[in-house]
Amino acid sequence: MEGTRLEAVLRRDRAVLLAALAALAILAWIYIIWIGTAMHGSAGSPHGSMMEHGSSADASGLAPGLAPWSTADALIMLLMWLTMMIGMMTPSAAPMILIYARVGRRALDGGTPFAPAGWFASGYLLAWSGYAAAATALQWLLEEAMLLTPMMAAGSPLFGGLLLIAAGLYQWTPFKDSCLAQCQSPFLFIQRHGGFRADRAGALALGLRHGAYCIGCCWALMLLLFVGGVMNLLWIAAIAALVLAEKALPSGRLIARAVGLVSAGAGVALAAGVL
Repeated sequence: MEGTRLEAVLRRDRAVLLAALAALAILAWIYIIWIGTAMHGSAGSPHGSMMEHGSSADASGLAPGLAPWSTADALIMLLMWLTMMIGMMTPSAAPMILIYARVGRRALDGGTPFAPAGWFASGYLLAWSGYAAAATALQWLLEEAMLLTPMMAAGSPLFGGLLLIAAGLYQWTPFKDSCLAQCQSPFLFIQRHGGFRADRAGALALGLRHGAYCIGCCWALMLLLFVGGVMNLLWIAAIAALVLAEKALPSGRLIARAVGLVSAGAGVALAAGVL
């Protein structure tokens, strides 16, 4: 009887957590679609519309999307990257978060204090927030170097080709394989890093570490956003699908290698002017 009650509670918790994660991902994608549609309508970057009311573009002689950033522009771009990382990475993180919640519920039912799964999820998203900040800074540097178009895509075939080649080669590295293995096997990750943490700080740190492994697995694929356009909706969806396939499918490592070959080959063709 007690076991039946616990299983019912676990099913309820799982449904609630899945709904919360789905809502988070859906809201993020709604924002991505909204800002992507608005950007394509104005033919410029998200901060370009702000320049229409100032003199930055006129003074610099640059197109609105390439005008110097203000503090507000930087914050807008950071929010854009944060939202993209939430929308793209939440689905692949869901299995690990659900496992953590299940263990936590069993511990609480047995009278053992246990930190809510939200602390683990917060640590995971905190890691990707750091990546979003780094990507924002990189985008600023690339725009300063005139390597991006106003649509935030590679400004030359050579630059785009080099990004594709670099990402393709990384897909074949041992470091990529190691990080992917940590992301594919939640229980193996937990065992290798001291087990589940009952305290909030420990749960946050474990989530942060798991997020770091996911960044190690996916950072090069994310940089390909600069090839097809940071707010190219189809490109974003394709990369998100690849990330999910690598982590969720048994053949994830083979998928990663195949993507590496295609990416490197496309990069060579693009740099050579064939594409």
